[in-house]
Amino acid sequence: MLGRCVEQAMNAGDSILLQVDAARSLGVAALQKIGFTAAEAEVITAGQIDAELCGYPALGLARILTISEHENFRKPRSAIRIEHETPVSARIDGGNYPGFYAVYRAMEVAIEKAQANRFAVVGARNCWMSGRSAYYVEKIARAGFACAHFACSGDQVAPLGGKKSVLGTNPMAFGLPGEPHPFVLDVATSATNNGDVILAGRLNQQLPEGVAIDPEGNPTRDPAAALAGSILTFGGEKFGHKGFGLSLMTQAMGLMAGPMLTNGRPADFGFLFIVFDPALLMPLPQFKQHLAALLDEIRATPRQPGVSEIRIPSERAFAQRERARATGFSMPRRIHDRLQSISNS
Repeated sequence: MLGRCVEQAMNAGDSILLQVDAARSLGVAALQKIGFTAAEAEVITAGQIDAELCGYPALGLARILTISEHENFRKPRSAIRIEHETPVSARIDGGNYPGFYAVYRAMEVAIEKAQANRFAVVGARNCWMSGRSAYYVEKIARAGFACAHFACSGDQVAPLGGKKSVLGTNPMAFGLPGEPHPFVLDVATSATNNGDVILAGRLNQQLPEGVAIDPEGNPTRDPAAALAGSILTFGGEKFGHKGFGLSLMTQAMGLMAGPMLTNGRPADFGFLFIVFDPALLMPLPQFKQHLAALLDEIRATPRQPGVSEIRIPSERAFAQRERARATGFSMPRRIHDRLQSISNS
């Protein structure tokens, strides 16, 4: 949704074209200036640049600004550690790091355990704001594993019929190994995500209709009012119960990652990976063949008038990423200039 807002700003000439190497240097320099090591900055920036290349600027380099403004950023960080472990599981204390870094490390643990045992359940807590969930499940799928990922937080989204935030934007993501690319689905259970709302505010853009309410429960398109109020779950008036149900289930799944409780409810983010080897059920090449046949059948479905193609989730992002690696990607100038100012401070 926010993509249209960003496009409007770009059409107004208020954008800059960045090549990948320049974007990486900009992100790493800004993150180092605000206190991250070079190695940490490289991991965080890599996930953000992938979001930019895939066409999700709200989860890209602009998130560095949000990291620096986040209340948790002002709290001390500690070493990421495994606080509970079995051969097939781990619960990770993320050390109050941004999820861009801590969840990436949790993903690595999940892959390592799945490689050793063909199955892994890994949760991460005490970390925040992980970016695009597809980034992690794609890497797991490219390593040859199936993956379900659930991410929860609090106080951003109102339950169906409510006017107070008690849920997170609560994305769920799934990745399956395939050829030539994995099959990836990444969806927020909210009508829009928090990053979209924040970036719309930075660009002085309005939100789409029907995605947020102000603190009094009135519909709003003002990002500031939405941040003070609540984002809604997806589905609108007719199907909002579906978005709410999925959001609540994602929040409940995230509880298994161990977020701390305050007054009986999660006080921080929870991230859960469930990873397994498809060969536990059938040979991996056979599964890939079955998956390819299914997707081909979907693409070949007779189309309604005016529909040029039936698109599979993640295919647009993969294609855009390949183009943008060669051509670069556009960034709103005001975001670029703020990052440049941090880097030069």
